[in-house]
Amino acid sequence: MNIKKMNCTSSSIKLDEAYQIFKLIIYIPLFLFGIICNSVAFWVFCCKLKTWTETRVYMTNLIISDCCLLFTLPFRIYSYKREWDLGNKLCTALLSIYFGNMYMSIFIITFIAIDRYIAIKHPLKTKNWRSPLKAAVTCGFLWILLISFLIYTVLTYKNFQHTFCFQKTNTNPFHLILIFIVIGFLVPLVIQSFCSIQIIRCLKNKEIWDLHEKRTIKKVIWIVSANLAVFIICFLPVHVAYLVRYVIETIDAACSLRLKVHRFVHVATYLANANCFLDAICYYFVAKEFWEASPLFSKVRFTPFSQDDQYKGSQLCTQK
Repeated sequence: MNIKKMNCTSSSIKLDEAYQIFKLIIYIPLFLFGIICNSVAFWVFCCKLKTWTETRVYMTNLIISDCCLLFTLPFRIYSYKREWDLGNKLCTALLSIYFGNMYMSIFIITFIAIDRYIAIKHPLKTKNWRSPLKAAVTCGFLWILLISFLIYTVLTYKNFQHTFCFQKTNTNPFHLILIFIVIGFLVPLVIQSFCSIQIIRCLKNKEIWDLHEKRTIKKVIWIVSANLAVFIICFLPVHVAYLVRYVIETIDAACSLRLKVHRFVHVATYLANANCFLDAICYYFVAKEFWEASPLFSKVRFTPFSQDDQYKGSQLCTQK
């Protein structure tokens, strides 16, 4: 049995040449466009806006988290071409930064959904539950958890030998992945789905006769639906892949099946990493604050999503 596992491990850590080329085709443009879009968004939200709002606080922190994840992609590309020769501590740190910021992004996106839900569904409680300070405290708490996780991981696995970084090269199931799946994905998915569905249902159930209000409501519904769809498309496949790999490793499946699951994990990871670029499209570039503050886009004809739209939606939801 040990020989079988050893042979399977040796094969699984070596991707086909076609997969390596495909990774380069995906990751290089993703890294370049991700850096450009997030840099422009960071410049606008941090340097051009004058007033700090809940949206600005969450967006700025989401940009920072996405940039931290993008920072690991060049090392990820490097690790697929050869055995890891940059040191075990660096590999452990990069893995911690990658996974930590992936879940950081998930939680920030979840709090954005909660913030929208409160603003539209419970506008009378907005002053008590929403403020830039509360948003900053929430993000600060998330960063403290993330930094604690990074320190714990680096100290715990500092002597772990990484033959190939960013690739699981042993056949032992990683039991903590179940906690990541449940707390890091399923719980945020339930919260986001609930908030998004409630907002959409609330707005759709109102009879609107004013043409401008109809357009506003359609815009809000479209953006909320798109945000939820992108979240599911990006993060559901990779967590399904993690769960399938855990089951396969637990039951000690055949090597051929392990190889298929190994490839499935890598393909699903592409979608998860694409979220760094899609965040710019789904959150930053649809915010009215972004378009009004940026001289690069101020003359472009586009109807963005603003806090005024949230308030209009909240008024419609509270109308009897």
